[in-house]
Amino acid sequence: MEFDTIAAISTPMGEGAIAIVRLSGDEAIFIADKVYKGKKELGEVDSHTINYGYIVDPKTKQTIEEVMVSVLRAPRTFTREDIIEVNCHGGLVSVNRVLQVLLNAGARLAEPGEFTKRAFLNGRIDLSQAEGVIDLIRAKTDRAMNVALGQVEGRLSKKIQKLRQALLETVAHVEVNIDYPEYDAEVMTHKILLEKGTYVKKEIKKILSTASQGKILREGLATVIIGRPNVGKSSLLNSLVHENKAIVTDIAGTTRDIIEEYVNVRGVPLRLIDTAGIRETEDIVEKIGVERSRQVLKDAELILLVLNSGEELSKEDEALFEAIEGMDSIIIVNKTDIERKIDLERVKKLAADRPVIATSLIQDEGVDELEQAISELFFQGELEAEDMTYVSNSRHIALLTQAKNTIEDALDAIDQDIPIDMVQIDITRTWELLGEIIGESMHESLIDQLFSQFCLGK
Repeated sequence: MEFDTIAAISTPMGEGAIAIVRLSGDEAIFIADKVYKGKKELGEVDSHTINYGYIVDPKTKQTIEEVMVSVLRAPRTFTREDIIEVNCHGGLVSVNRVLQVLLNAGARLAEPGEFTKRAFLNGRIDLSQAEGVIDLIRAKTDRAMNVALGQVEGRLSKKIQKLRQALLETVAHVEVNIDYPEYDAEVMTHKILLEKGTYVKKEIKKILSTASQGKILREGLATVIIGRPNVGKSSLLNSLVHENKAIVTDIAGTTRDIIEEYVNVRGVPLRLIDTAGIRETEDIVEKIGVERSRQVLKDAELILLVLNSGEELSKEDEALFEAIEGMDSIIIVNKTDIERKIDLERVKKLAADRPVIATSLIQDEGVDELEQAISELFFQGELEAEDMTYVSNSRHIALLTQAKNTIEDALDAIDQDIPIDMVQIDITRTWELLGEIIGESMHESLIDQLFSQFCLGK
């Protein structure tokens, strides 16, 4: 496949010390040389060197920028094409002028994710590694970054390739037995198929066992703070975010809409949602906020139910316990700095086996215990192992689930003594589904859709 030369700004827009404009393609060095002036032409310098000079508009002969230009020759580059990276001053005007001059010289503006797409199409990385790149960029915690880095390095890819190879050998063996019975090959029996299929099923289940934790690391845990008005929900948000994001007053009903923030709690990324206090009210605006609170509650993955230690447990509090029945939740008894009126024994009974944490958010007490409880609730035991291959991408999880189902169908067919050539159909389908994860059997339209999620310049 022939590619033209693409260009894009690879650093975030805004003011900074440095901005980078990247080119990739067979004519990247030739196009850059049209606008670069230095001691040597870029076509004459060694690969993987950085060169000082100026960007000059060929039409007006005007000096546009003082730059450092990196020259990276194929195939030892990210895209496996010639790459030029122009390092210029990080201002909106300067970096856009450099880009425009390069586009006028013959480059085309890159589409979102096109650099990574070329790395995939040129065989440098597979599709799961490419998707790991965007996860690496979006990672909000160290754990999330480590998972994404493992995917970029090919940890998941190697496991998938190993399983596909085992299935491919099995299918090939079946084909030999069917098409060339005269050859002295080992006869493929149901017993051998059962061994191979059981091994593949076990490995897929092992990968899928990390799916819930991996997805949390990738997307963040949808965490909703609920409670009656004026129990300290907004104070809790501010304590976890370590910033005064929400208005805190003694007036009930201050929060009238949904406030959403991302926060890192001991490696667990929380998509923290502060809701309007849930109560019956005649205030039209507050009533809308209460209704929105009830809606986000349905999609929550973790509930932080806040109670007021200085008030007796109300019917509204008990109704909230009923609303979160069966959901992952932590009960927070706040305002322990004032005289306690709440019945703690009743609270613990309603909480059942869910954690109950006492806090005084105004005095910053109990927050460490709360963060520890959140961490322990979602990351514990064997899933903390450093060598675990986490699967976090929804597309990967769906394909692995389908692959597990098809290999189970094959195993069921073996138990029923169905002919081997019929069992082979499910084994082949499993092989194809695993191939879709790493991009070895995918439609072009789906590949385009995946890379369109990337930012320009990546």
